[in-house]
Amino acid sequence: MSAVIENNEKTQKQWLAGAITSVMFLIVCLSWGTTWLGIKIAVESVPPLTSAGLRFLIAFPLFLCFAKVRREPVLFPRESGWFFVFVTLTYFSAPYYLLNYGEMHVSSGLTALLFSCMPVFILIFSALFLREKIYFSQVVGIAIGFGSLYMIIRSQGLHLDHAEFFGVVAILAAAVMHALCYVITKQKGSAIGVITYNTLPIGIAGLMLFVAGLCFETPSFSDITLRSWSALLYLGLVASVGGFVVYFMLLKRLSPIILSFVFIIFPVFAVIVGSWYEGQPISKDLMIYSAILLAGFAITKLPVEKLLTKKN
Repeated sequence: MSAVIENNEKTQKQWLAGAITSVMFLIVCLSWGTTWLGIKIAVESVPPLTSAGLRFLIAFPLFLCFAKVRREPVLFPRESGWFFVFVTLTYFSAPYYLLNYGEMHVSSGLTALLFSCMPVFILIFSALFLREKIYFSQVVGIAIGFGSLYMIIRSQGLHLDHAEFFGVVAILAAAVMHALCYVITKQKGSAIGVITYNTLPIGIAGLMLFVAGLCFETPSFSDITLRSWSALLYLGLVASVGGFVVYFMLLKRLSPIILSFVFIIFPVFAVIVGSWYEGQPISKDLMIYSAILLAGFAITKLPVEKLLTKKN
């Protein structure tokens, strides 16, 4: 009888743990999926440099609190000074300015779909810098993904000229920089704690972006709308800090492969939320091509040949 009770309690605990993990996964998908709309609203009345800087300056004090509570160092190891500069510039500063700039000319949903290419660039950089093997099925997945991305751009009426062209290029460049930073981090910075990795770079990047905004954009703070301020608070407190904390808690519960599917799922939320906010119905073509795009990129995460080799 006691064995039955113990088994029932064990089953209940496993079910509860699975339910909590599922909720956490959904929170990350929602927070990252709504990030793009938050950026879109923020840049309605705040220039891109200033917007990116304010977002990080809002998030920085909370990261400092996390570092203090967890008693983690804020400074990078002395020998990793160059890596600190690299992370500050290529993960926080330049990419987030480019994303803010891009969203001034491209819809939030399309921005998310463009940025979902990032894991593909990680795959490519991993082959170049880490000598990791790229399987044929992954090449097929990349081809399917970028082919459908081209069709999405066409179906959305973007002809890649002038502002729209530079918006798309800026978003893809941000995805490339993030991918490069992830790979170099895996190679050179795996020993650096997560909070240490984020805290000081996010603060310095925020200050640099904000000062650059004051110098080159001369923003009028009296013209910033309540809606844009609300978006900046959401980006700084929920997307940057909340999404970050839950994501790295999930790293302890899920395998990296399963967790990486966040990058496949959050664009779906972004397209739906962005379409609702911007009052544009989701066309049948967009739904079909988006599904093909995400399926193609999903293939790059689950190479068939590798899975078959493990089974054998």
